Amino acid sequence: MNGRAARWRDALRTQLWPLPAAAVGLAVALGTMVPALDAAVDGELPEGIAVLLFSGGPEAARAVLQAIAGSLITVTSLTFSLTVVTLQLASSQFSPRLLRTFTSDRFVHVTLALFLAAFAFSLTVLRSVRDEGSGAEAFVPEISVTIAFVLAISSVIGLVLFLAHLTREIRVETMMRRVNVETQDTMDRVFPQDRPGRGAEPEPVPAAILIESAHSGFLTSVDKASLVQAAANAGGVIRLDREPGGSLVKGVPFATAWPDTAGATFTSAIRDELGTSVNAAVATGFERTNVQDVGFGFRQLVDVAARALSPGINDPTTAVHIIGHLSALLCRLMERNPGPEHLADDEGRVRVVLALPTFKDLLDLAMNQPRLYGAADPDVAARLLGLLQELSWCDRNGRYRMEILDHRGRMLAAIGAGKYSPAERQHLLDLAAAVGITRPPV
Repeated sequence: MNGRAARWRDALRTQLWPLPAAAVGLAVALGTMVPALDAAVDGELPEGIAVLLFSGGPEAARAVLQAIAGSLITVTSLTFSLTVVTLQLASSQFSPRLLRTFTSDRFVHVTLALFLAAFAFSLTVLRSVRDEGSGAEAFVPEISVTIAFVLAISSVIGLVLFLAHLTREIRVETMMRRVNVETQDTMDRVFPQDRPGRGAEPEPVPAAILIESAHSGFLTSVDKASLVQAAANAGGVIRLDREPGGSLVKGVPFATAWPDTAGATFTSAIRDELGTSVNAAVATGFERTNVQDVGFGFRQLVDVAARALSPGINDPTTAVHIIGHLSALLCRLMERNPGPEHLADDEGRVRVVLALPTFKDLLDLAMNQPRLYGAADPDVAARLLGLLQELSWCDRNGRYRMEILDHRGRMLAAIGAGKYSPAERQHLLDLAAAVGITRPPV
């Protein structure tokens, strides 16, 4: 999936309105067509089927449809209200960056779509019910009224399931699991298991130029094919100096380009074309997304841990659980080849260098704030040391040993400055001593 398609898919996935809007349109269309089917098969259905359909007169049909439409619009309003309250709770209690997780909840989308579809279908079918008079025969769309009845019963069941789902979704454990899964999916897209190793990174030459951003916001995704084509057309190499999730400011350089031939320079026309092409190949927005931003999931988890460790909430248990999720993600990252990506043209020449987070970047993100805000709590400090010990065990070849030991040193400094009982301090020092013991390579 290219960058543009991924952006559209993510935009639709994280909005509440697309599926309900589509359901309303479909319901209106069916509410027009099914009564026509009723009129075509009126009185010709087998007895075994006819007995299952609505059997009342026009007044009864009108009353049923009015009751369904009126009650469902009320239930829909209640559902929207509960959803908004949940969003407010998630924003204030956990982190504003978790709102995307809630608005992308497919169960909420389907529930709202069911309620609105039942309302729109009933209201549309109501137009086709006719009383006898003025030379017209009475008409009751039996199939249509029966479908409206089934939709109403389904909506009642859906409301019960929605309430059960909502109580489960607002639990911090459920939210952290969802963020974990979304981050793993992003990691699989950005750092697949078969990702090849990188060669030497091309170095800029004196004739290198800086490319300024045409927009302000977060860099959300990159169209790799367009960047490679732009570099090939210009006969040069492009290096993005901001990774997905980084902040761009209009007029401030965010990329570097240079000719691929020694001693060559870009003409003024090529400079302008490169600026236009590179800006067209990157997407910006005013919030971070999971499309290509591996660090966004780590940021969400760390934000909730920092909020849990604040004096106003004081929930170290939640922080400990989140550190467990961070450890699992970092151990998974060790199996990949994180860091910048080199994109080559058809001839195998590196044309684009994409800035992507390294293991050190994500380890710093996972450790720094929890250590700063939670090292005074012995349980949080112990879990942070446990994270480093788990990483040491998963680092089979010692590739990241220096990064892990660096954070062990920072933890030892925090332990030395902390106010612990002698037993707690000794326990933490024992855990720190175990960091760096690696599993023998297989």
